[in-house]
Amino acid sequence: MTNHRKIVLDDAVPYAQEMFSHLGKIVTLPGRQISQADLIDADALIVRSRTQVNEALLANTQVKFVGSTVVGLDHIDQAWLKLNDIFFYSAQGCNANSVAEFVITQLYQLAEQLGFELNSKTLGIIGVGNVGSRLAKKAEILGIRTLLNDPPRQANENLPEFVDLDTALTADIITFHTPLTFDGQHPSYHLLNAERLKAINPNTIIVNAARGGIIDETAWIQTPTQANLIDCWEKEPNINAQLYKTAIQATPHIAGHSLDAKVAGSQMVYEALCDFWQTPNENEWQALLPKAPKIIEVDAHQSLQHQLKQIFSSAHNPHADDLAIRADNIEDVQSQFEYYRRHYPIYREWQHQTVKGASANLHSQLMALGFIIDKP
Repeated sequence: MTNHRKIVLDDAVPYAQEMFSHLGKIVTLPGRQISQADLIDADALIVRSRTQVNEALLANTQVKFVGSTVVGLDHIDQAWLKLNDIFFYSAQGCNANSVAEFVITQLYQLAEQLGFELNSKTLGIIGVGNVGSRLAKKAEILGIRTLLNDPPRQANENLPEFVDLDTALTADIITFHTPLTFDGQHPSYHLLNAERLKAINPNTIIVNAARGGIIDETAWIQTPTQANLIDCWEKEPNINAQLYKTAIQATPHIAGHSLDAKVAGSQMVYEALCDFWQTPNENEWQALLPKAPKIIEVDAHQSLQHQLKQIFSSAHNPHADDLAIRADNIEDVQSQFEYYRRHYPIYREWQHQTVKGASANLHSQLMALGFIIDKP
């Protein structure tokens, strides 16, 4: 039976052939190009974020399993899937650590660029789920004071340390980590709307590494800030030219693109499909993962903030991601947006990185953050 099954996958799913091939015939296609015709005789569909999964795509096909190897859900019509008895699995949390590391690195780079001490700033985290909670923990380890806001969690848990949205928006740095939702008790679409943006202090730093649409982009363009760090945009890859010009760092929705995050998403969906088809997992593909990177060497004579910036940037450099799409002409930016996502450089998360030469009083922090310390 296995040999007769057909699985269509986004070709950006890493190790797709190696991981899924024992389950059936594998067909990989660019996510934006997957069509109903490709799925007529398919049994399973595995996507990332660029395939709109809905009735128009799946009607009159035999697909009974849909897996998404990313955490966003706004490209999936879950109600239609449920109504048509199609099993859906989403790799929630797979890229949470990658995004949290990305934001921390951005903030240390920005602190050095603009000449401020990050530990003197407050960090408002809007959405304290998979990503936000990891970011809050890293900030705590690094001695950065946080203001945490998450109404759905606050409604269901005893969280006296959480604050309301207006309080969180008084932070020196505000970063968003909510899903994009349009209804329910706490919709996140335009959560930071024109009215709330009017109250933003012009010395505020705003980060969006969650989803385009959480911030009203039209109003954001008109809002003075100290800096905008933007990874997520409405209407990607056709991003807003005026908003792009306001970004001190603009990246093409790649905060969660570490190899570890991509592999975790693929593996979570793979295991869910094995369970769905009651087929044992096979793990030989794991031997193909790249070995640990080179040691990160740092100068202990530099300030602690500079050492941390150097370490984080050596593990992965968001500034390079900005430069990869940076252009004066917005059409050039837009054309590079998807190309860079599809040809993204491989990098590993902090737990795979070894640090040598850092000040001894940084060792406990670095180990708590996941780094390996190469002691003399």
